[in-house]
Amino acid sequence: MMERIDLRGTQPTAADLQRALPRAALDTTAATELVRPIIDRVKAEGASVLYELAERFDGVRPEYLRVPAAAIHDALTHLDPAIRTALEVAIDHARIGHTQQLPTDTATQVIPGGTIMQRWLPVNRVGLYVPGGLAVYPSSVVMNVVCAQVAGVPSLAVASPPQKAFGGLPHPTILAACALLGVEEVWATGGAQAIGAFAYGIADGADVLESVDVVTGPGNIYVAAAKRVVQGVVGIDAEAGTTEIAILADDSAYAPYVAADLISQAEHDPAAASVLITDSAALADAVDEAIAYQAQAARHSERILTALSGPQSGIVLVDNMEVGIAVADAYGAEHLEIHTRDAAATAMRVRNAGAIFVGSYTPVPLGDYVAGSNHVLPTGGTARFASGLNVAQYLRSQQVVEYSAPALDALTDHLVTLANAEDLPAHGRAALIRRENKDKL
Repeated sequence: MMERIDLRGTQPTAADLQRALPRAALDTTAATELVRPIIDRVKAEGASVLYELAERFDGVRPEYLRVPAAAIHDALTHLDPAIRTALEVAIDHARIGHTQQLPTDTATQVIPGGTIMQRWLPVNRVGLYVPGGLAVYPSSVVMNVVCAQVAGVPSLAVASPPQKAFGGLPHPTILAACALLGVEEVWATGGAQAIGAFAYGIADGADVLESVDVVTGPGNIYVAAAKRVVQGVVGIDAEAGTTEIAILADDSAYAPYVAADLISQAEHDPAAASVLITDSAALADAVDEAIAYQAQAARHSERILTALSGPQSGIVLVDNMEVGIAVADAYGAEHLEIHTRDAAATAMRVRNAGAIFVGSYTPVPLGDYVAGSNHVLPTGGTARFASGLNVAQYLRSQQVVEYSAPALDALTDHLVTLANAEDLPAHGRAALIRRENKDKL
């Protein structure tokens, strides 16, 4: 059974909820001290470190770090047709979902003759990380690459850990997804060392990994820590932690659906967090029963049961949905499902969630693969201030300011007044000299 946190009969404050709610532990600070020397070595020594660490952490020394074009092509040629079709659907839907995020360049006249243009420019190059580990994630290729392509990024590189079972290449399904997306630059390297290579670049004989401007993509705690180390050298999406789901449900929810969705995220990792928030003790009991039945029949039952019984998971009982919404906001889940009578209205009242899945027929795995949304989302409560991966993370906002001589003259007195108030008279002089010499050009 999942741990129960009974908040009924209480009026918890936000601080109370932060203390009471289950939460996965993520000590990125400690991991940072472990990965910093790796990043430093990659910066100083280059490709040799990537080969060495592949042997140590992945159990294989790749023949080459850059994946040959033939290997990428062959992976697509041998891809299961059903998987190819599913990936093509995911790619198509992701392009639709991300295109709506594109901002529009605008020009605004502040005063006659004085305009500001707001431009949105893609970064020149991004490094996209695709993890290995307990599962294969071609969906992460789709989420990262499509988002960057829609943003207009001209240069993309993908890194994924070498696999012993595939001769030191990344998993062939990862390579096939890259081929479907037209990605030709793929590197067989993983972990913190891959993030370091993206940030500083490496040369492996004739193969050169040029440094990037932005690094995105999910990974374990060491990947998250590596992003922290290189942030400032490059931009990053987030320091993502282990996956989490919260489900806000009333007594109208169907317990087997709720149980299946809690299990779906627990399947990722023994440390994954699954939380049910409900005002129905009867639903909580029914979900416990459904989990016991479904989890035992699942392929990864041990992993699932470990996650669901861990301190990061639990069932939170509340007096009503008003309190339930407050609990959901305090938790700030990566994924939040709404299973209530008025699910759409309830969803619009929630402020803090990476992504919200509305109603009984919108399970989180739909968003993981084919809904058109992005599954790279903020974890650990950071949805209070952070967004999921979107095109804006590959764009820069740039203002282009243009004033005519009369427009500058109209504002010169105000400019000089403010410059003198800040004891920066040369600022004012830059405008006055133009007033005094307006006929020189």
